[in-house]
Amino acid sequence: MPDEPAPPPGHRPWSAAMTDALYGERGFFRRHAGPAAHFRTSVHASPTFGGALTTLLLGVDAALGHPSRLDLVDVGAGRGELLAALLASVPAELAARLRPVAVEIADRPAGLPAEIGWTDQIPARVVGLLVATEWLDNVPVEVAQVGSAGLRRVLVNDRGEEISGGRLTGPEGRWLDRWWPATGRSGRAPGPDTGRVEIGLARDEAWARAVSAVDRGLALAVDYGHLLPGRPAAGTLTGFRDGRQTRPVPDGSCDITAQVALDAVATAAGRPFHLLTQRRALHALGVDGRRPALALAATDPVAYLRALSAAATATELTTPTTLGAHRWLLHPRGIPLPPRLSDVDHDLGG
Repeated sequence: MPDEPAPPPGHRPWSAAMTDALYGERGFFRRHAGPAAHFRTSVHASPTFGGALTTLLLGVDAALGHPSRLDLVDVGAGRGELLAALLASVPAELAARLRPVAVEIADRPAGLPAEIGWTDQIPARVVGLLVATEWLDNVPVEVAQVGSAGLRRVLVNDRGEEISGGRLTGPEGRWLDRWWPATGRSGRAPGPDTGRVEIGLARDEAWARAVSAVDRGLALAVDYGHLLPGRPAAGTLTGFRDGRQTRPVPDGSCDITAQVALDAVATAAGRPFHLLTQRRALHALGVDGRRPALALAATDPVAYLRALSAAATATELTTPTTLGAHRWLLHPRGIPLPPRLSDVDHDLGG
């Protein structure tokens, strides 16, 4: 006998629904306005973030011995904002050697500097810096429900209406046993039917492929995430539309995102790796949120206002309740971790 009746027409696993809603022909990330019209990332918040990555890029360049060609790859590049900012901020000598490439499924936007390459695939060989800022949280996940009936896949239709599907087994079940042991799977009593888990197996595989493309240099993922001791009991799947958090409806009208099991993706991509908070990383790279001295307002009001604005954006980037909640996952490949980051206390390393 089948484990359960066939689902109503239109219901499917969340991974398939997310894939179509985000990356299909009418998907959210193919829309003309781009992600910046719907949510605020570190890239869009301030040039301060780009300045910190410029410092990091210079460190990678030095560690590689200033090669004749330095790759800079942005995975999930949006409309190329970060690459354009970095290209404009590096010294002319480095700009002449820099090969920036945006990896994005959307069409190349008008007005992007001609020096920036545009592709929908990660290059096969990277010598330099590969960056993925808020990319992994949009790699589709399976969602499962924990309850008295055990652990079952959640199915959803295009209106966001959910039903319970079949039991989880195989690679997905093994991933959950290791990285998100759900109540009821290890001899404990079943939890309430509201308990949810998100299966990050596809993210592990995606990040492992990205890191493997770096022949020498550094791979960096910046994202919201959690670690094994603190997995969220109700999951994190949500939506964003027009700058506001909303119910995740997989019809292409909104971003659909879930936080990343960062210890799982780190382990999948291999050692060595280093995981630290964005606050620690940006402070190490010279981002300072301290307010300027008030005396400067009397001697140079314009400089004071500029410094005050910079301090405010630095605070947004580093405050744990805002973008400072991001974590940085770094995989050095054939080089040491750049000096500014090597002495920082890490959340997880290996």
